[in-house]
Amino acid sequence: MYYFPYNEPLFRPPSEAGSLIFQITLGCSQNSCRFCGMYKMKRFTIRPEEAILAEIAAVPVAHRPHIRRIFLADGDALIYPQEGLLRILAALAEAFPNLTRIGAYASPNSLAKKSEEKLAALQQRKLRILYVGLESGDPETLALADKGFTPQRMLELCQMAQQAGMKLSITAILGLAGRQRSREHAAATAAWINALSPAYFSLLTMFHRHNEAYYAAIEPLSNGEVIQEALAIVRDLRPHHTILRSNHVSNILNLAGSYPKDREKIIAQAAAALEEAEKHPGWFNEVSDYEEEFY
Repeated sequence: MYYFPYNEPLFRPPSEAGSLIFQITLGCSQNSCRFCGMYKMKRFTIRPEEAILAEIAAVPVAHRPHIRRIFLADGDALIYPQEGLLRILAALAEAFPNLTRIGAYASPNSLAKKSEEKLAALQQRKLRILYVGLESGDPETLALADKGFTPQRMLELCQMAQQAGMKLSITAILGLAGRQRSREHAAATAAWINALSPAYFSLLTMFHRHNEAYYAAIEPLSNGEVIQEALAIVRDLRPHHTILRSNHVSNILNLAGSYPKDREKIIAQAAAALEEAEKHPGWFNEVSDYEEEFY
């Protein structure tokens, strides 16, 4: 949903499909991850507060009661300076009387610049959910990916956000470790999620998007090995009150359910998919050539 031009490409989580999007930053403040090609074509910019307030004011008054969710883009809107972000949130609450939730991507870099008190102040102004890319719970995999933070430090930052009242949606990437550390990546990622028990946990799959140097540094998983890695993760998952999704366009296997209620069902679904894949060795051993089409 939009009323004004965006600086493309504009990315958002699948769950924000019906949200009104305000682009308060351009690009990502931490745009050095070797595996990620989302914002390589953008120079990171914090947009002027006045421009954002003008966009809020430009939304037709008659449309405003219909807006219930808002997403703040681009890839790291939480990095926005605290006082300016508070004023933007206040303006959103005033303009949209039926607003229930505001969401944003958050990098570990932006989380590290906020205290629990600052996050709580944002949460009280309806910034209720943050989308955070863990990518892997394995330190060696994150070092190869040049994430810039260790899994332990990311866990501490996410726990701080939870203490501030934020809901967290965490993503990890199947195939990120390649064949070299697939087992370690799966086990450590599940253990990290168990330690946090985020509100949401999503699995994506590695694919080609301005990251060919990273692909050259790993042995990419085949289709079957991706399913094996997904099964290893869901078997080890034991979080409390976490909703699992693997419905990204990159995924071979679509999984959905809530932990702990649906744990056995999810494991059975992944195991059945692996059993079926093993019946087709040509496909099982094939490495996906899926790539980002436009950017």
